[in-house]
Amino acid sequence: MRTPLIDNLQYANYSPAIFEQMRAGGVDAVHVTVAYHETFREMVLNLERWNRWFEDHPDLILRGTTAEDVTRAQETGRTAIFFGFQNPSPIEDDIGLVEICHQLGVRFMQLSYNNQSLLATGCYEDEDSGLTRMGRGVVAEMNRVGMVIDMSHSAERSTLDAIEHSARPIAITHANPHWWHPALRNKSHRVLKALTDAGGMLGFSVYPHHLRGGSDCTLDSYCGMIAEAASRYGAGNLGIGTDLCQGQPDSVVEWMRVGRWTRTIDYGEGSAANAGFPRMPYWFTDNRDFGNIRRGLQSAGFDVAEVDGIMGGNWHRFYAQGFGPA
Repeated sequence: MRTPLIDNLQYANYSPAIFEQMRAGGVDAVHVTVAYHETFREMVLNLERWNRWFEDHPDLILRGTTAEDVTRAQETGRTAIFFGFQNPSPIEDDIGLVEICHQLGVRFMQLSYNNQSLLATGCYEDEDSGLTRMGRGVVAEMNRVGMVIDMSHSAERSTLDAIEHSARPIAITHANPHWWHPALRNKSHRVLKALTDAGGMLGFSVYPHHLRGGSDCTLDSYCGMIAEAASRYGAGNLGIGTDLCQGQPDSVVEWMRVGRWTRTIDYGEGSAANAGFPRMPYWFTDNRDFGNIRRGLQSAGFDVAEVDGIMGGNWHRFYAQGFGPA
């Protein structure tokens, strides 16, 4: 069986048309965001909506909770859907909800979004105090049950703390190196070296605010960045996490950046002049375009095994190591 194709972060406005595009693109698994700022109950309503999609489109998608589900999706011509949070708000202030969320199928949780949370500091805060006492407790609980710690939107010290305190490898599911493009959301060499030295995974983002040149970033530049990252950190801990937000209305950007924490608009990585979703680069607009990335990696000098790993094999191995109880 071929190595699976996995996109380890999307927040598209899902529909049967997008599920069809996943199949047309040969995408075997996708990690989808089911919470930004939702409470536990609101997150459960999002899972309920996914249950209806699984019921209505069993020929296209299936609910994924283990690495074996990726193989099952390949064998049956479907896409396995894995759930994750971009903020710990669904566990509220109750560490016991970590296990409950894992039992509901959640396999990834960011310890913070852009702001300070009860667990860690987000990348837009002025001061980064690192993991909180609750954060250290939640890291241990996530390790125990088999929920992956994700630090994609977290600040530097908090991320380094998470790598140090976690007994299992963690992930940065959707970001790029700061040395390639100095967006606040992108990660320093220090973080990426610590992450990969500890066996963690980096998923490269295609979201234009994370790209050198923004929406005009070229495929050669993007794949050259991945090649440089492989030379620094090795290819075995690298993957794709596109951060695809296909079909989402601009109002969703406001929900991502503002949630309920302010009455004013926080433009985050955008600007007042361009507050909506940016235009995607020409070489990646939806799930049918992963072949462009594969060809770009081949042109950048990666061999077949390295390309297969970056396009999904490395994430598949990480799933097998990270989703079960310690």
